[in-house]
Amino acid sequence: MAETTRAPRSSTWLWILVACAVLTQSGLNLFRPITSYKLLALHADPVVIGLTTAAYALLPLVSAVWLGRVSDRAPQLRTLILAGVGLLGLGGVGIALAPSVWLIFVSSAVLGMGHLCFTIGGQSAIARYAADEDLDKGFGWFTAAFSAGQMIGPALGGWIVGHGSDVASPQRLASVNESLWIGVLITVLAAPLLILKFGPAPRTRVRAQSTTTPDGASAGTERPSVVRILRMPGIASNMVASLSLLAMLDILTAFLPLVGEETGVAPSVVGLLLGVRGMASIASRLLLPWLSGAFSRRTLLIASLLASGLALIVPPLFLDRFWIAAVFLAVGGFFLGLGQPLTMTLISTSVPGEWRGSALAVRLMGNRLGQVILPVAAGAVAAPLGPGGAIWLTCALLLASGVEKSVRGPRKA
Repeated sequence: MAETTRAPRSSTWLWILVACAVLTQSGLNLFRPITSYKLLALHADPVVIGLTTAAYALLPLVSAVWLGRVSDRAPQLRTLILAGVGLLGLGGVGIALAPSVWLIFVSSAVLGMGHLCFTIGGQSAIARYAADEDLDKGFGWFTAAFSAGQMIGPALGGWIVGHGSDVASPQRLASVNESLWIGVLITVLAAPLLILKFGPAPRTRVRAQSTTTPDGASAGTERPSVVRILRMPGIASNMVASLSLLAMLDILTAFLPLVGEETGVAPSVVGLLLGVRGMASIASRLLLPWLSGAFSRRTLLIASLLASGLALIVPPLFLDRFWIAAVFLAVGGFFLGLGQPLTMTLISTSVPGEWRGSALAVRLMGNRLGQVILPVAAGAVAAPLGPGGAIWLTCALLLASGVEKSVRGPRKA
C-alpha cells in the first residue's frame, strides 16, 4: 500500500463539508419525490416515472470514472464540489419551470450530474485527508449528512404540497412548484459556505511503494483503469452491495408517493414516512464508528443488506397504517444507512492510496448503472403489479446481494 505524508489535520473542513451536504441533499431529496407529483400532474404513468428516475443516472454513468481521475489529480477539490452545488440548483430550476415531461427528463439528468460532482468531490476529500483509522468516522458523518437531507427534504416538500389528493388540480401544481423553488434556495445556500470557508489541508503527497495489482503490475506506476480496479479482491462484490442499497433509496423516493396516491395517503404523510427512513439512517451512520469497533465491516454490511431487504417488504402493504409503515421504514432505514459508508471504506482500503478517488468513482459508476437499469425495470414491474412491486423488486436485489456476501469467504468479500 502506498505510504502517504499528510499535512497536520484539522477537522474544520469536514464539518463544513457535512453542513454543505445537509443543504444540498435536503434540496435534492425535496426535488426527487416532488418530481413524481409533478409528473403525475402532467399525466405521466409509472413507466414514464421510472424512465425519468433513470435519467438522473444517465450522465453520471458515463462520466463517473473520468471525474474520479480528475479528483485524483486536482490539487484541491472545492471547484468540483461547487460545480455540484451549481448543477443541483440548475436542475431544480429546470424541474420547477418544466411544462412537459421532456424538460423534467433533462433536468433530472442535470440533477444527477450535480449529485455526482458533489459526492465525488466530498468523498475524495475524505479519502485524501482522513487517516485510514478515521475513514469510518469521515464517511459515516458525510453519509449521515446525506441521510439528514433525505429526512428533511421529503418531509418539507410533503408539508408544502399538503394534504390534497387531487393530483391534477391547479392548486396542487402550484404547491409542487413552490416546494421546488424552496428546494433550489436551500441547495444554493451551500455555495457561499464553500467559497468563504472550505479549504482542506494542502494536497496529500503520495509516495508509491511496491504494491501490485492482480495482473502483477506495480500499482504506483499503473493508471487506475476500471478493469484493474474491478479485479482487486472484493471490489465487484462491494459494488453490487452499494448499488443495491442506493437503488432502494431511489425506488422508495420515486415509488412510495405512487403507493400513497394509490392508497389515498396524503403527500404530507408520505413525506413524513420518507423522513422517518432518513432519520433512522442518520442514527445508524452516527453510530457507525462504535459499531465498526464492535463488529467486522463485512458482518455489518451483510446485516445491512439482509435486514433492510426484509423490513422494506412491509411498508407498501401497510402504507395506510401509519405506525406499521413507520416502524418498518425506520428499521429498514437504520440498516440501509449502514451500507453506503461501509462500502466506501471497504473499497477505499482495497486499493492503493493513489487509486482511491478513481476506485470510489468506479463505485459511483456502478451505483449509476443500477440507477439507470433498476428504475426502468421497477417501472415495468409497477405497471402490472402496482407501485409496490417496484419496491419489492429492489428488496429481492438487496437480499440476493446479502446472500452472495454471506456465502463468500471473508477474504473475497
